[in-house]
Amino acid sequence: MTHFTLLFASIIGGLAVVFGAFGAHALKKILSDEQLKSFETGFKYQMYHAIVLLIIGFNFNLETASEKYMVYSFMLGILLFSFSIYGLVISSAKNKKLKFLGPITPLGGLLLVCGWGLLGYAVFNIYG
Repeated sequence: MTHFTLLFASIIGGLAVVFGAFGAHALKKILSDEQLKSFETGFKYQMYHAIVLLIIGFNFNLETASEKYMVYSFMLGILLFSFSIYGLVISSAKNKKLKFLGPITPLGGLLLVCGWGLLGYAVFNIYG
């Protein structure tokens, strides 16, 4: 589980850099300021949570069910939150907004919050 967590975090972190550069350069020409800010929110949250997963992977055994749920919450939360924002922004810029992605973003955010809650629970169990 630890190996998978670190690998996922590395890939997601690298993609955050790529998407950030893509947004800052290629998309800057076609996105409004509001759309660009939304896109930036997606890759910032992606990077923040990639770093969190790296820290978790290096500091937890990831053997208990709650620790595994914590990691899965962060992973799925990143994918749903950030990637739905990317899809919404890019499709909106092309005047073909993928409206079905709208409800997915807050679901991803909720999973990220669950991940943070489970992280707090894990820390409390360790350091009580």
